[in-house]
Amino acid sequence: MRAVLCGAFDQPETLTVATVPDPVAAADAVVIEVHAAGVNFPDALMVMGQYQVRPPLPFTPGGEAAGVIVDVGAGVNHLHVGQRVMAFTRTGAFAERLRAPASAVTVIPDTLSFEVAATLPLAFGTAMHALIDRARLVHGETLLVLGASGGVGLAAVMIGKALGARVIAAAGSDEKLALCRSHGADAVINYTTESMRDRLRELTNGLGPDVICDPVGGDLAEPAFRSIAWGGRYLVVGFAGGAIPALPLNLPLLKGASVVGVFWGAFEQREPVANAWHLAQLITWVSDGTIAPWVSARYPLAQSAAALRTMLDRSVVGKVVVEPMA
Repeated sequence: MRAVLCGAFDQPETLTVATVPDPVAAADAVVIEVHAAGVNFPDALMVMGQYQVRPPLPFTPGGEAAGVIVDVGAGVNHLHVGQRVMAFTRTGAFAERLRAPASAVTVIPDTLSFEVAATLPLAFGTAMHALIDRARLVHGETLLVLGASGGVGLAAVMIGKALGARVIAAAGSDEKLALCRSHGADAVINYTTESMRDRLRELTNGLGPDVICDPVGGDLAEPAFRSIAWGGRYLVVGFAGGAIPALPLNLPLLKGASVVGVFWGAFEQREPVANAWHLAQLITWVSDGTIAPWVSARYPLAQSAAALRTMLDRSVVGKVVVEPMA
């Protein structure tokens, strides 16, 4: 089979596509023919050796995939050859075939496309965990989403609406904000042309947002936190903006507010039952039209490096996928 290989921690452009042996299903694992693999910011960081985890070299990047089971290992009784599935495996998805632990595999309905299914585990799973488990977002609260047109950001916009929140989307261009509006945002802020604090004061009658979902970090963090409502929850999701912000600790004190960490990868490992419930709910919401994941670009396997570069350049809107079988 063909697979993308990372032989050294470096820029995505150093990745190669090679012919490697097909994986064989080990005990408690299955082999999936990959029809679509989601592309995420952590994939790019992992290739460059800048992620929390460094896989042994060489490795195949790509943490989430959707496709068809072609082999089943010993001890796997709830999955069988021919089933359509999605999986989160951290690495290995940018390949024509992927070996995945059976515990990481979720069966998907025939009505769910592979490309959409491949976008759900990480970005939408992160947004679900952030808003439901960490923020305890409730109906009627106001949610501010920073970087709202990106993978996690747009997922948070849609899930926030599904949970009954009033959603304010913040992004860096009018085109990105138009996408957010089309996916349910009630109000928008262009933080390159507007004062975010002034606009939030206007949109919330001076009260501020109850929950802030921040996958960006950088210079946006402090002004956003200064606008948070009394008793608000600030979700630290990631640092796609590059810089890890330093927040003055008197701000949480003055607002009676919480700074809440969101580490979906650890949650997925430590609380698999809760994560499985989230994925099942996501499938239901996609199936009934409550949420509509947006796939903005599709790349063949040979262009996986270009797909990762778009993540690093922050030019992605919604989600992009690699299609190994294309």
